[in-house]
Amino acid sequence: MEGGDYVKSGDLICKIKVVPNLNALNDARNSIDEAKIGLDDQMRNLQRQKSLFERGVISQVDLERAQVSYDQAKQSYAAANKRYDIVKTGTTKGYGNAANTQIRATVSGMVLEVPVEVGNQVIESNNFNEGTTIAAIADVEKMIFEGKVDESEVGKIKENLPLEITVGAIEDQVFDAILDYIAPKGKEENGAIQFEIKGTLKRQDSVFIRAGLSANASIILARADSVLAIKEALVQFDDKTKQPFVEIATGEQQFERRDIELGISDGIHVEIKSGIAQDESIKVRNEVKPDELAQN
Repeated sequence: MEGGDYVKSGDLICKIKVVPNLNALNDARNSIDEAKIGLDDQMRNLQRQKSLFERGVISQVDLERAQVSYDQAKQSYAAANKRYDIVKTGTTKGYGNAANTQIRATVSGMVLEVPVEVGNQVIESNNFNEGTTIAAIADVEKMIFEGKVDESEVGKIKENLPLEITVGAIEDQVFDAILDYIAPKGKEENGAIQFEIKGTLKRQDSVFIRAGLSANASIILARADSVLAIKEALVQFDDKTKQPFVEIATGEQQFERRDIELGISDGIHVEIKSGIAQDESIKVRNEVKPDELAQN
């Protein structure tokens, strides 16, 4: 198996051979011997109790108590044998499906990488070690964009906003996505607080996007198509009411004030919801003439 292969959940990825620890193996062997001694002793005691019960010397309760002690010793002996098998081989009879010597895929998807090779030693995860990664598997049909937003901008965004993703390795293509996660807590990076965001890309049938590629996302806060828009530099604001207006040409060097209602802006152009028509001319403020440029 190698990177690029597809697997289904439950598929066998590899088999691991357990290298037993000699001390643990010796302890398990000793446990079997001790359990066998206890089992033989309880067997003899049960036979004596049965003989005494048949002659009417002891009661039914005493016989049942001896039977329970024998059953417990028998169970301990069987458990000691299973423990020995687990230490030696990593599995035992009846636990084949749960054996940790057979590594199976936990999800369906593509194998991204196999960092180990045949013959390498692997370590199980524990409190002191993260363990050895056998294989990394991901569902490449569900690509997720991970990025960060500065604290000055995080208040302007919300979940379910559309994203436009550009991937550095794929030129002249924009991929649509949906913002579905904004971290509730930011982290300080280079003196600024950054908030993690995640967005799910829509499925791409024509382009294969590899995992781990660097990408940038543009968050669409609002969108307006086929609307009347003018340059923001043409908009004036009343000193008292702070309401926007423009000056409309009514004749040769004649203008009148026209209050307007603004919509969304991209920083250069601003949407006009009402107040002026498409065929009207707007006065350009502080227009510099060519001769004035020459004088300066």
